[in-house]
Amino acid sequence: MQRLWRTPIHWLTCLLLGLLAPQLAAAAGLLTPADGSLPALEIKEHHVNVVIEDGYAITQVDQTFFNPHDQALEAVYSFPVPVKASVGEFTYWIDGKPVTREVLPKKQARALYEREKAQGRRTALTEQDDYRTFDSRVYPVQPNDAVRIRLVYIQPVHADLGIGRYVYPLEEGGVDEERMAFFTYQENVQEAFSFNLSMRSSYPIDQFLLPAHPQAGIQQQSAQEWKASFANTAGTTVAAAGEEQAQNAVPSSGSAFTLDKDIVVYWRHQQGLPGAVDMVTYHPEGSDRGTFMLTLTPGDDLGPAIQGRDWTFVLDISGSMAGKYHSLAEGVRKGMGKLQPADRFRMVLFNNSARELTSGFVPVTDANVNRYLQRLESLQPSGGTNLFAGLKTAYQGLDADRPSAVILVTDGVANVGVTEKKAFLELLEQHDIRLFTFVMGNSANRPLLDGMARVSNGFAVAISNSDDISGRLVQAADRLQHEAYRDIDLKISGVPKISGVKVRDISPRHIGSLYRGQQLIVFGHYWGDGAARLTIDGKVSDRKVQYTSPLQFPASDTRNPELERLWAYATIEDIQNRMDYLGHDADSEDAIVDLAVEYGLVTPYTSLVVVEEPVFEQQGIQRNNKARVERERAARQNRSSAPVQDHRQDGAQPAFQGNRSYPSTSGGSASPLLMLLLLTLIFLRHKRRW
Repeated sequence: MQRLWRTPIHWLTCLLLGLLAPQLAAAAGLLTPADGSLPALEIKEHHVNVVIEDGYAITQVDQTFFNPHDQALEAVYSFPVPVKASVGEFTYWIDGKPVTREVLPKKQARALYEREKAQGRRTALTEQDDYRTFDSRVYPVQPNDAVRIRLVYIQPVHADLGIGRYVYPLEEGGVDEERMAFFTYQENVQEAFSFNLSMRSSYPIDQFLLPAHPQAGIQQQSAQEWKASFANTAGTTVAAAGEEQAQNAVPSSGSAFTLDKDIVVYWRHQQGLPGAVDMVTYHPEGSDRGTFMLTLTPGDDLGPAIQGRDWTFVLDISGSMAGKYHSLAEGVRKGMGKLQPADRFRMVLFNNSARELTSGFVPVTDANVNRYLQRLESLQPSGGTNLFAGLKTAYQGLDADRPSAVILVTDGVANVGVTEKKAFLELLEQHDIRLFTFVMGNSANRPLLDGMARVSNGFAVAISNSDDISGRLVQAADRLQHEAYRDIDLKISGVPKISGVKVRDISPRHIGSLYRGQQLIVFGHYWGDGAARLTIDGKVSDRKVQYTSPLQFPASDTRNPELERLWAYATIEDIQNRMDYLGHDADSEDAIVDLAVEYGLVTPYTSLVVVEEPVFEQQGIQRNNKARVERERAARQNRSSAPVQDHRQDGAQPAFQGNRSYPSTSGGSASPLLMLLLLTLIFLRHKRRW
């Protein structure tokens, strides 16, 4: 039993269980007066409908706000869209009729919005607020009048060790003092809230879980179709099988639903499923070009990683950690007590600057652990976030003769010292040491953290307060215990004398590493139809590996038009990543603008604008996004009544030998450990109420 406690999965689990105890959180997705002089508008209704199918999720958010003030005003709607999600629709009801926005270059969209606003006409504008949120301005909101808006976004859905995860973000991260001062609002839904999720999976699912919302009603319609929903009407929370039941719930006394907690949904695939290659396509009739999304789920052939490492903890002690610092220190205490005897540890702290707490690596002894934990616990969080200084200090003190890893825990942003993304990437490129990042909250700079993980061949794990924390940590720690695929190269070619399929525009261009249990999702375009061949080359440690699979590209397929937006979003990310390395250039910016306008996406260079229908015509603005939205809505309706599709390509000739990976602690002697983790989690959640 003593040896069982000394494995990396246990100290990492204990560390992060402590880190993710009570945190300060505030709600998001609210409509607030633009000048901040008045309280927020009342939230009358908030309805969320999610469909997960064919490898991606579509989230539709409908909200109705009421202006209780005696004056017309401009209001701002702010929402933390999840990482990898593309916003394709924002609809604003004008005179009772829905008007879908169009995408324009950012300056042009802002000028049109301000012109319409100055003339007193109804208008709305959606802009990307750096990396955190999308801000939508609505004008005018008349006194004692209601405003209805709809937001729709699309995102790929991965499975990690056979477990899928979806997050509907509602918590503000609490890292931006100006934003927190701005968002002094009431955050309750006054009349009706509902959340409805429908899952249609190509592979059988054996369990569904909403860990932070046990009131949810969960229905299994078949092994491949599940539904989860709950609703709150004027203080009554009810489990509902669908939106209609939720809206018909009987009101009663009690507090209204509070939008301050992420909604996290898990599903678990049945064990024993094979590694597989799946592909979803879209090829409209009359077009020469199609779009595809390829999902690779490798078999389990990754062995255990080397044990006995040097661990460098890079810990954020900036002011935004004040509400979380006790939890951080307690988590580190638990983690230090579970390191292997052959390991060494080192602590680097950062706020306005960085410094070592340990003065280099120290052996794992009771005396050393107690000494440095006492120092850590005596500190008071303060200052800004000099993330670059923290990482630079960590990488300067590594021992090249020992296997090493760097663990970064942060909820913040780089706002002091060096803040350019390119500088961070160049720093990590100088060292062949993996960076493992644990991201707390919805406001962290995910583009920066994900970019650093990609360059270092590590990973970044987002964790919400609403997660099943113990299970999430088992997933993350399992990756550290095993080898990884690296230097992955993917090629698709037509089969000579059989088909003339040609594939271009693959994204992401650089794949890097793939960890045990991770899926790889790749987008691209194709011309022609028929048979093709997929070849995947890579390395596991110093061993070369290769996998192959047949593919079949259809001549026509209108089931999944959303793939075009997902391809465009992934391609824009690739262009932005190149700009991070090589610097900003006008051609790359123009390429992003062209893609975003064509596919209806909000970017740092484009915005969505709504004006009255005649104004679109007067301004010569083509209603391309309106047509795309209508096409996507029709496709969703058709899919809802069609059978679940099988997208596997390698069923006859499996690309991977063996079944896909599942958590290595999922059975046998690990069961007592999972029970202990569950008890710890329950203790932490009860502690939040004390």
